[in-house]
Parts: sequence; C-alpha cells; structure tokens
Amino acid sequence: MTAESVTRIDIGGDGPEGSNSAYLVGSRAVVDPGPPTDRAWRQLHEGLDRAGVDRRDLEYVLVTHWHVDHAGLAPRLAEEADARLAMGAGDAPLVGEYAVARERRLERDRAVMRGLGVPKSAVGRVIDDDSMSAMADETPVERLTDGDRVSGLEVIATPGHTLGHTAFAGEGFLLVGDAVLPTTTPNVGGSDTRTLQFERCASPATLAHDDTRAARDPLTAFRATLERLANRSERLRPGHGTAVEAGRIREILDHHRHRSRRVLAALQAREPSTPWEVARSLFGELEGIHVKFGAGEAAAHLRALEREGRIERTTAEPVRYESQRPVR
Repeated sequence: MTAESVTRIDIGGDGPEGSNSAYLVGSRAVVDPGPPTDRAWRQLHEGLDRAGVDRRDLEYVLVTHWHVDHAGLAPRLAEEADARLAMGAGDAPLVGEYAVARERRLERDRAVMRGLGVPKSAVGRVIDDDSMSAMADETPVERLTDGDRVSGLEVIATPGHTLGHTAFAGEGFLLVGDAVLPTTTPNVGGSDTRTLQFERCASPATLAHDDTRAARDPLTAFRATLERLANRSERLRPGHGTAVEAGRIREILDHHRHRSRRVLAALQAREPSTPWEVARSLFGELEGIHVKFGAGEAAAHLRALEREGRIERTTAEPVRYESQRPVR
C-alpha cells in the first residue's frame, strides 16, 4: 500500500485533540473508524461514499487502540461489512469483550486511583461519570503482534498511551493513532491504568516490544515508542488532525523530560508524597477525567524516576515516594 492509497475521513468531535481521523487504506481496510455515535456513523459513511467504496467490499477494520473515540464504531462497521476486526493483542480484550472488560476496567481504575492517593470522593465521581458506550457486549477480534502483516500493512507495537497501542505502516505512511499527536501530548498512565498495576520495572531496551514489560513502566515504554517512530522514514498520520510536522516527536520527548524535572522538584518540595499530591502540585485543581489522567501521568513519571534510581518508594498503599538518599 502506498501513501496515495490512503484517504483521511474527518470524524468531527469536541475533544481537546480535535476531530478524529479515520483512514481508508485502498478499498479494503479502514483504520480507527471513530466513536460510536450516529453523527460519526454518518460521517464515516459519507467519507466512504465520496471515496467510491462499498462497505461490503471492506475486508478489515483495524484499530490502533481501545479508546472509544477510535474503536467505538469498529464492531458496527465490521458487522455491516462482514469484515474482520483486528487490533493489537494487548488492547483487543477491551473491545472484543467490551461489557465484561469495562466492568473490570472500572474496578481497576478505582483501585489504581485509590492506590495513587486520590481521595475516595474524587474516585467515586470519576467512576460515576464513566458512561457505557453504544458498543456490542462481545465481538470477534483478531489479535495482532509486532511484525505481523495485515491487509498489506506492517503491524508496529507502540505501547505507552495504552498497553497494546499499535501503529500500521505502508509504503511512505505510518498510521500512528494517539502515539504522536500534532497539538497535544498523549496522556501516559491515566489513559490506561493497566500500565500502573505492575510492581517491577523493566529495561527500556525491551519495553517497546513487550506489553507485559511496558505495563511496569509506561513512560519509559512510551519514550521507547517515540524513539522507534523517530527512526522510521514514513510520514506520520495521526489519529487526530491531518498531519504531524517534522520535529514533533522530539517536542514530545522534550516535554516529558521537562515534566520529569518538574515532578522531581514537586516531590522534593514535599516528601514523601503520593502521585496524587504531586499531580495537584503540578496541575492544580483536577476535576472529572482529569483526576485519573493527572494522577496517572504523575505516577508514570514517578515510576520512571524510581527505575532510574532517583527516588524510592516509602509506602505501598497508597504509594508514596521520596528522594533517593545517598548510602553512607
């Protein structure tokens, strides 16, 4: 597949990242069809009609990650087209077993937030506001792994934003989902609380190719993903917006280097501290989904600093950190 075979379909949205980008690749595959709303469904159909593609000719519906604004329409489109739905193995259960996986996710989100020191009342509001999406309770999903090929595309594991985030590469283009965004920095930690469940830390050399290891240190996994993408020659096509400018990956890496310094300074100003306390110091008042995102991102940075030997854990429930003390 060449870059000329890719058609972007704008799926309008009101999120901070801007409108979604669904991609028609050739006439046989759609990547990230969009959120499960009637408006998005109409826009997707209109885009396919403009491209002269009959939905019944589609063979694959591919998804970069489990977030509903990307995966929400995938089961519906796959069913209508009698196509195969496929995505990274690490994220596949959250779409293929949506109803059961959602209940597990809510319990996990609750437990992780409490473990990060988020007050019970704030946790409760986040969980209560998490409404069920209009997706099938179960749907068949093929599980893809790094290096696979599907519908003429190379499968590239890109963990960090989610545990099983996956990109798809063709000749001259690389569909990167939310791994690289043109105007915002993808959340790490709170965007998939599975990445904060494991206790041990991993070597960064293996993180970009191993979902289990990525779960132990999501920020280092995300950095490894960005370095891997930076070494690719293809043009990056994001999951929101139309294009990624040259240098954007380095900007995101610089952003996280700066944020790690701020996280360490916030911890040193008041230690020991929980990730929630660090997040409040960095971001101020947090409401709604930003409670989970803020605490999760602070936790991801603290975990990376712990792996680097710069800080240490002093308690486990809730987790607290302090600066690493020199051995005397």
